[in-house]
Amino acid sequence: MAKLAGLEPKKVFAFFEMLCSVPHGSGNTKQISDLCVRFAEERGLRYKQDEYNNVIIWKDATPGYEKAEPLIFQGHIDMVCAFEPDCGIDMKTDGIKLVVDGDWVRAYKTSLGADNGIGVAIAMALLDDDTLRHPRLEALFTTDEETGMNGALGADLSVLKGRNLINLDSEEEGYLTVSCAGGVRCDCVFPADWEDAPREMRFYEVVIEGLKGGHSGAEIDKGRASATQLMGRFLYRAERETGLRIAKMQGGTFTNVIPLYCRSVVAVPAEKTAAFEALCASDEAMFQSEYATADPGLRMHTASVMEAGKVFSDARTKNLLNMMLLAPYGVQAMSMDIPGLVQTSLNLGVIETSEEGIALRFSLRSSLQSQKDMLAERLTALCGVFGASYAAHDPYPAWAFRKESRLRDAMSRACAEVLGKEPGITATHGGLECGLFMEKRPDFDCVSLGPELHEVHSVRERLSISSTARLYSIMRSFVENWK
Repeated sequence: MAKLAGLEPKKVFAFFEMLCSVPHGSGNTKQISDLCVRFAEERGLRYKQDEYNNVIIWKDATPGYEKAEPLIFQGHIDMVCAFEPDCGIDMKTDGIKLVVDGDWVRAYKTSLGADNGIGVAIAMALLDDDTLRHPRLEALFTTDEETGMNGALGADLSVLKGRNLINLDSEEEGYLTVSCAGGVRCDCVFPADWEDAPREMRFYEVVIEGLKGGHSGAEIDKGRASATQLMGRFLYRAERETGLRIAKMQGGTFTNVIPLYCRSVVAVPAEKTAAFEALCASDEAMFQSEYATADPGLRMHTASVMEAGKVFSDARTKNLLNMMLLAPYGVQAMSMDIPGLVQTSLNLGVIETSEEGIALRFSLRSSLQSQKDMLAERLTALCGVFGASYAAHDPYPAWAFRKESRLRDAMSRACAEVLGKEPGITATHGGLECGLFMEKRPDFDCVSLGPELHEVHSVRERLSISSTARLYSIMRSFVENWK
């Protein structure tokens, strides 16, 4: 039986549950892309599916709306796959388990994927509604937004006749987003110089866990702990006290997620093991005190392991930990123009160990290109000092505010009609695909909105049912009044 069968609007939640039934993590979008194609085929709608698994669907105008400007609905079909180790779900092959909890929909021990599945479901419901009076509708469903906006980068926008694009990828009811930060992902790789650990060393596992994590754009200003950043702090201190060596580091899942887990394996001189264990206990207490309010579940623990093997040299270990301590983290600047808006930030989202070495993977964001460049230059300089390679990839532009916008004005009226008040006009520190679309098509006008959606990119992600219903009413009103 469908978990969301009793929820309104019925079609919106039916399509959302359909999307949730197949795996659709970033980089694993063929099934959900094919599902979107079947949706179009079953309704006799024209569509295009490209090599990136993007899907575009067209629906002709209803009588009386033939001369109205076309509207573009846009959302991304990939999701961040956060999960608890005991969830019993393989997010590469399985759909997620939905749970209704009062006014909220959430998933069982995984992220929900309402970022941005609910936006896609709303667009589908509008396309499926034969009672809706509307201009020509064009739906653009993109892929891999969460890992670099590669779908948007590859999308052919020349096939779209519309110039007014409604992005359904925002997360706060009552606000229209009209600007966003730009960003870039940066990799700092310490090349391997593996050597056998000295015989007198003992191996230890160190784990930092129990953190809230969250979206590195939306929640970077919440003061939450980063497992990778805390691991760097602890191991820097421990290396100075014990002379440990790094054998392995693994933490985080995506660069745009504040890491809630990190695991390291280190080799410690036998005569220093007691000091190492004591420092771990004292630093755990210190971190718990620092983050008692923002991250009360923080835990750090260590245990002796039998994992003998290769370790970084003494010099490489020191350089890696110096880099981790000195690399900027978190909010770097607040906007002077928009109160409360983060302007510039940096997140060490992923640490990976391979035969080639250890990689630190960062997400940089700023609404000012010059500050984004400055942070990239700081990482480049640190890599030069400490002997790491540096590479930047997946850049995306900021979305600049447009002073005059017929689209924004019309959407504001629709929001006021349903909500009883004018919406707030805001910007986001998170990245949105609108910036890429407007770079390709400067004639585009864009606005972004969404239902109330909390703690995305985490296992606590949840979607408001009542807010979703209000958003669907807003969209129907907007479409019918667009002439």
